[in-house]
Amino acid sequence: MKPMEKTSTPFDPALAGWRQHTLDGFIQLAGPLWSRCDEGEWKYGLLTEAKHANPASVIHGGLLVTLMDHALSAIAWEAAGRLPCVTIQLDTHFLSAVQPGSFIVARGRITRRSSTLVFMQGALSVEKDEVVTGNAILKIIKTASR
Repeated sequence: MKPMEKTSTPFDPALAGWRQHTLDGFIQLAGPLWSRCDEGEWKYGLLTEAKHANPASVIHGGLLVTLMDHALSAIAWEAAGRLPCVTIQLDTHFLSAVQPGSFIVARGRITRRSSTLVFMQGALSVEKDEVVTGNAILKIIKTASR
């Protein structure tokens, strides 16, 4: 697997129209997380740092899977009328290593939906290069009030 080359100019997500999220829980430890909606398509981003690297000095696969899981869950949540969705299966395929300092963009799309399940495909990219692809199944959790 060939590592992605690090961009020479530091990327500022805020200057590029991204909005930073302050979220509780595990994703805040991995983040900060950024989001943006372009023509109805939600995207989630993460600016990687040295703290996100593994001993081989590339971004840890666990962080990449975390970003994919969070992005697909958020897209499913919106499609399910903002009902909680939990991942019951997530298959990922690592295509290329990512260097610290890279801004990773997560995108997803729903391929099928039932009354209780959302089937999705997703991809993480750095600039125009896909670095991770995946498929997920999420379960819609019905709350007592809905």
